[in-house]
Amino acid sequence: MTDTTTPAATDATGPVVVRTTRASRAAAVVALPVVALLAALPYLVAPNITRLLVGLFTLVLLATMWNLLAGYGGMISVGQQGFIGIGAYAVLVADLIGVNPYLGLALAAVGAAVLALPTALLVFRLHGGYFAIGTWVVAEVYRLVTVEFRAVGGGSGASVTGLSVFPPVLRGAITYWCALGAAVLAVGGVYLLMRSRLGLGLTAIRDEPTAADSLGVRVRAAKRVVFVVAAAGCGLAGALIAVDSLRVQPDSIYSVQWSAFMIFMVVIGGLGTIEGPVVGAVVFFAIQQLLEPYGVWYLVVLGVVAIAAALVARRGLWGLLTLDRDVRLLPTGYRLRP
Repeated sequence: MTDTTTPAATDATGPVVVRTTRASRAAAVVALPVVALLAALPYLVAPNITRLLVGLFTLVLLATMWNLLAGYGGMISVGQQGFIGIGAYAVLVADLIGVNPYLGLALAAVGAAVLALPTALLVFRLHGGYFAIGTWVVAEVYRLVTVEFRAVGGGSGASVTGLSVFPPVLRGAITYWCALGAAVLAVGGVYLLMRSRLGLGLTAIRDEPTAADSLGVRVRAAKRVVFVVAAAGCGLAGALIAVDSLRVQPDSIYSVQWSAFMIFMVVIGGLGTIEGPVVGAVVFFAIQQLLEPYGVWYLVVLGVVAIAAALVARRGLWGLLTLDRDVRLLPTGYRLRP
């Protein structure tokens, strides 16, 4: 009996079970030189360009994490800004105790993941809209607790001073490489996770949790893993924001606007795909840069774009770009090839 869970052929005349496509093989060839070119950009372009790209890579990281949470885990959260704030303040605390803020990036991800465990015990008691509102309330609690500590600036926040030992150009280049590495790690990590046994279980949970549970999928454990991973990614994003801006302010870093941005990027890009959030992040970043001189009007444009995407592109911009065909640059399932 042939094991169809591997990409081996069933027989010489029958179909072949594969995990790659023509598009994914082409993407694999292109990906390495593209990442290498992006890594070399600090030597090729002006620092203000790489500073902008730090923001783009952070958006890709955030969109990928929210897509993992909602698109694959089926958990609609509007409280991920809580973990963004935790990550930013982890860098600030690391700076205050004399730890290099760049080392604080790893501490931020770990700290957010650790805090996500007790948070999951609380919010997993809620479902649907109650879960979404519950995560928002928890994030607000994190903010209120943070502003009570004067050591980190209270309600006015504080500056990250430990990076002043680096020349500005070098500091910008290191921050850029950290952001690029975080974005690549997020996309690649979600891809590998969804190709694993856990990823298969998550697909079943997203479609029908009760049926998945009856088939032996450990629903609560799988959701907990996704929740913790998404929290770690958001914590890392918050740390990157702090390192890039060199200042942490509670009302800004804990703003629910971050969750609104994540939802927008994933919904217009394509929920439940790996490519969609990346496309959504690029579009959101472009709108931000083009309409930045017009103040809050860019929020109005975001709303119009979101409505248009919901009406015209039900599968998001990625589905629109691929003409609603099942094209995957990073396929996670199995396919039969004649």
